[in-house]
Amino acid sequence: MKKTIIFTDLDGTLLDYSTYSFEPALPALHLLKEKDIPLIICSSKTKKEIEYYREKLDNRHPFISENGGGIFIPKGYFEFKVQNSEFTVKDTEKRVFSGENNYHVIRLGARYSDLRKAVRELQSKGFRVKGFGDMTAEELSEIANMSIEEAEMAKERDFDEPFIFEGDETQIQKLSEAIESKGFNYTQGRFFHILGNSDNGMAVSTLTELYKKGFGEVLTVAVGDSPNDIPMLQRVDYPVIVQKSDGSYDSRINVQDLIMAEGIGPEGWDKAVIKLIGQTPTFKDL
Repeated sequence: MKKTIIFTDLDGTLLDYSTYSFEPALPALHLLKEKDIPLIICSSKTKKEIEYYREKLDNRHPFISENGGGIFIPKGYFEFKVQNSEFTVKDTEKRVFSGENNYHVIRLGARYSDLRKAVRELQSKGFRVKGFGDMTAEELSEIANMSIEEAEMAKERDFDEPFIFEGDETQIQKLSEAIESKGFNYTQGRFFHILGNSDNGMAVSTLTELYKKGFGEVLTVAVGDSPNDIPMLQRVDYPVIVQKSDGSYDSRINVQDLIMAEGIGPEGWDKAVIKLIGQTPTFKDL
């Protein structure tokens, strides 16, 4: 029997955008624990933010931070030894494992200092961008509807810089081109993001290969809601999106065999996961 693995976004997916609650998804979360199915958080949030929610969820599985910038694997999680050496997987370059407290870390993303330098250069060229690094915790708390403590965690970044931008679609296109000319990439979720040559799809593929090494054949599911989830959704067997707060689906997400969950955020997440896991082990009926 194939080992099932579920990758999930947080904001607007497992977490409600306005309250950051995952309560509507509790039935599915309990089912995953009952069936010992790994739930891998794959988010634009920082390590500290994800650890905060992993604690609330009693989640002890690996996780992916900052739009695929870093993969954090708890030491001793896999029965085989995770080497502190170069690692290669399909379409990614060679990456380096490093040890960090209780984790093995695979760095895929750019250095945050380089991203901050790029943001300052964009500002000097007249682009009205304001990154998390330009904001106080109080400012970010108000903009993102989060506590001061959560805002401070959101500012402790390693691989990705979220920012707000004042401009129309034409200006957004110009901004995207300017970012790419500097050798960085651009994506959009709740905020705009500047990041390196990495995305959550590369991270999902990398971690999936490790699960295959540990368990043999695996069956992968991913749940998201925004364009920055597209790379993740493209790398799994069963891609799922939930409805936005207005009940719509993001029309920019065009992924083959996409499953449209019925429900907003964690409500849709709950229904989709229960339906998938409630099917046969290989989801033949979907």
